[in-house]
Amino acid sequence: MKYQIAILVENKPGVLTHVSGLISRRAFNIETINAGYTEEDDVTRINIVVNASDNMELNKVIHQMAKLIDVIKIVNISELPSISRELILVKVKADSPGVRADIVNIANIFRAHIVDVGHQNVVIELTGEQDKLAALVDMLGCYEVLEIARTGPVALSRGITPIKNM
Repeated sequence: MKYQIAILVENKPGVLTHVSGLISRRAFNIETINAGYTEEDDVTRINIVVNASDNMELNKVIHQMAKLIDVIKIVNISELPSISRELILVKVKADSPGVRADIVNIANIFRAHIVDVGHQNVVIELTGEQDKLAALVDMLGCYEVLEIARTGPVALSRGITPIKNM
């Protein structure tokens, strides 16, 4: 089963390596991982999606991560009402006006953005839930997809309480 975890850590070199290393040593498969700044300059938020056989096994790893000196807070977002989004960039071959028009129509259906157009390709940007992104990729499957880059999901809990206070 997939679990989404939000980890607040001190913004120091090597922290991401310590966190991902601990998860890897416990034989969890990290599906996605990303990190970025938060509302506080000295705090980084790491979003991880992992595969774990059950919640009890995941809680053992969370307990181990909490012992890392640079970790401030860990929350299993999967257990909370939350908002989750992912970003995808797709480069599609579009070497004729007809193909380019078809790809633009598909992008419009998904409310995606055309962020780059060349003589032979189009780059589409879409933000949303994983199902929506998968549907876009599926629709573009009729064309030659040259390259895909995805961020993996980032999530915030619903409500007024930030995870640092949970």
